[in-house]
Amino acid sequence: MIGCGYLGAVHAAAMASLGHEVIGVDTDPAKIAALAAGRAPFFEPGLDELLAEGVRSGRLAFTDDFAAAAGAQVHFLAVGTPQLPDSSGADLRFVRTALASLVPHLRAGDVVAGKSTVPVGTAAGLLQAVAAAGATLVWNPEFLREGWAVQDTLHPDRLVVGAVDDEAGRRATDVLRAVFAAPIAAGSPFIATDLATAELVKGAANAFLATKISFINAMAEIAEASGADVTLLADALGHDVRIGRRFLGAGIGFGGGCLPKDIRAFAARAEELGRGASVGFLREVDAINLRRREHAVRLVVDAFGGSVVGRRITMLGAAFKPHSDDVRDSPALDVATRLRGLGAKVTVTDPEAIPNAAILHPQLKYVEDRDAAIRKADALVLVTEWDLYRRELTPAHAASLARGRIVVDGRNCLDPVAWRDAGWTYLGMGRP
Repeated sequence: MIGCGYLGAVHAAAMASLGHEVIGVDTDPAKIAALAAGRAPFFEPGLDELLAEGVRSGRLAFTDDFAAAAGAQVHFLAVGTPQLPDSSGADLRFVRTALASLVPHLRAGDVVAGKSTVPVGTAAGLLQAVAAAGATLVWNPEFLREGWAVQDTLHPDRLVVGAVDDEAGRRATDVLRAVFAAPIAAGSPFIATDLATAELVKGAANAFLATKISFINAMAEIAEASGADVTLLADALGHDVRIGRRFLGAGIGFGGGCLPKDIRAFAARAEELGRGASVGFLREVDAINLRRREHAVRLVVDAFGGSVVGRRITMLGAAFKPHSDDVRDSPALDVATRLRGLGAKVTVTDPEAIPNAAILHPQLKYVEDRDAAIRKADALVLVTEWDLYRRELTPAHAASLARGRIVVDGRNCLDPVAWRDAGWTYLGMGRP
């Protein structure tokens, strides 16, 4: 496993649990030390147990020495592809560097399986270097959901492997089919494609999901102007089997290290191919998503009559989604920093993401204990739908701690009737 970040660490542990002998290679000594001790350097439910089991069994090891890759039959490339600093495109330096470090250790017959999310056409540019070593390149995109990554790896809803349609490509595809024999036997579909399709399916999937989320947020904007309730609208739409209810949750939008940068890279690659008009709508998808953060800030400001200067505001959440400590492009922290910039006294609480958030935004105040964070607050803003806030925090208990009675539900996951009946001014996203 070349690259032991979020994707690589989860995949390495999962492959070991399936009975394979796995070596994880990464250039970060601290990360390697943690993983070798059976501890993930980030929060992901179930991963620590899987890592510890793999290390104890002897099937899973980690190193910073690329030479350890020699002798392996399959080499997964799982390095990051962040957004370029000066454009919307994907930065492929880590992919190219990792492959260059791996090539000297390849043997004839080895399979190199790309898992990183890359622009369509990337694999074609890497074929020659792999083939020169007698190995075969395939692309095996990942479809992990943070918070559910272990389950998604062990029980994937589909497995896609793209390869050149020749003898070597077909053999390499069969090797990957054997690697994933257990989930395939359990019913996971195995889809063999060409390289370009395998690269495209990941970007297309993220583009579709982002579009669906931004669509319902656009409907929330119409609901806010007309007095309609976007949650009831989504329920009604969701009964149509052609549409479905999942990902029709209006709120402050999506974030994280994948969806935002992936749809931007997807659109940038389409422009390079001369087909920018085909995905021009993704620019608006991105714009709608960012507008919802601004709207959440306006809700808070308007609730205080136009100014939040000196107001104590508690942000319930910092991670971009629950069951994760990932704060990359987090809507929660974006709203928090905007409110602070307007003069509010902002306190942020989160059960897992505070250490990462404090590194990214040290200017904010962080309190780990939920109740301590709520105490004497003038307003609560729910921005990450942890059960700790959406299910376990009652309006009465919150009222016993807070000074004010304003709650802004940035995820539309609270019961408006219950909060209003308890004396709170409840403000949702696209709800009257």
